[in-house]
Amino acid sequence: MKLNIGETIKHLRKERDITQDELADILGVSYQSVSRWECGMCYPDMELLPVISDFFGVTADKLLGVDERIEQNKVNQYLTRFQEAISHGRVYDCIAIAREGVAEFPNNYTLLNKLMYALFLSGDSDGNIPEWKENMEKNDAEITALGERIMKYCPDQNIRLEAAARLAFHHCEMGRTEIGRALYETLPSSKFCKENQIWWGMKDDEELPYLRSKIKQDYGALRSSIWLLANSRRISDEESILAIQKVFELEKLMYENTATPDSWGAAKLQVDLAELYARLGKNTPALEHLKRGAKAAKAFDRRPEEQSFSGVLFGTVTVKRTDFETSDTRPLSEIMRDKWLSSSDFDGLRDTDEYKEILNVLS
Repeated sequence: MKLNIGETIKHLRKERDITQDELADILGVSYQSVSRWECGMCYPDMELLPVISDFFGVTADKLLGVDERIEQNKVNQYLTRFQEAISHGRVYDCIAIAREGVAEFPNNYTLLNKLMYALFLSGDSDGNIPEWKENMEKNDAEITALGERIMKYCPDQNIRLEAAARLAFHHCEMGRTEIGRALYETLPSSKFCKENQIWWGMKDDEELPYLRSKIKQDYGALRSSIWLLANSRRISDEESILAIQKVFELEKLMYENTATPDSWGAAKLQVDLAELYARLGKNTPALEHLKRGAKAAKAFDRRPEEQSFSGVLFGTVTVKRTDFETSDTRPLSEIMRDKWLSSSDFDGLRDTDEYKEILNVLS
């Protein structure tokens, strides 16, 4: 069996940003010894393995590089537990699971990224975490340190970019807008990203799944951008209504007028539309869209563990219940009733029989 201990030591040393000379001094060996280890010419003496493992905070098996499959299986177990918890809004469970995983695998960047994400979500004002402001302040330094570590050392580009985007958003949320903007500017342009360029290097059997995946991704991006425009307060309420209606029209086009996955957004879009109509004093369409929103919220809460949809543009799309990620433990119908409908824009509707019936449906 070929041991990868030299490659592992080199990787860990660079991650710590120390030289071969510095590591040699710490271990009490010559820098030539460290160089020979890293080149694969020889291995460290057996009695040095615990010392090296302890210094880098890894297990001896990890140092030897012989436990990759075991580690990946264990990491996947942590990720499954994490996804189950986050699909129910159990953010503190997510933090605990990620910390447990990182304690066992201190240099696994997938787990470090999940820890950063969970800490970030604990400061989400959209969830039902009463102490979210305190969490933002308390976890600020750790989120920043994790993000910077992942960006500097993680060999997986996708994880690095995800962490960079999240860190930029975190800086903006903490009032460090200039730092966040500067970090956003380092991200690659979509024009030259892999998804927009790789087509020309693909094999025939790769093209169909690639195109359908890209269409689905581009549809999601366009839908999100239109929604942002509608909620930006940079256009009139009338124009915002038209924008949201375009989202529904786009959905029908993409799914070819068939049933679509039960989603959080299906309910929220209806409530946003109702709020715009209510603000304009148009109570009849406002109530109609609230009814649709309540129906969508109840459908989301009752959605099956897995849903599949087929169409020419997307192919077959499978949506799992655990795919949903949230920082709110409440059912969506409860969120709509207690949070979304608390807007003062709905005050003119509250005494109507239709509004009271909507509340009954949500209860």
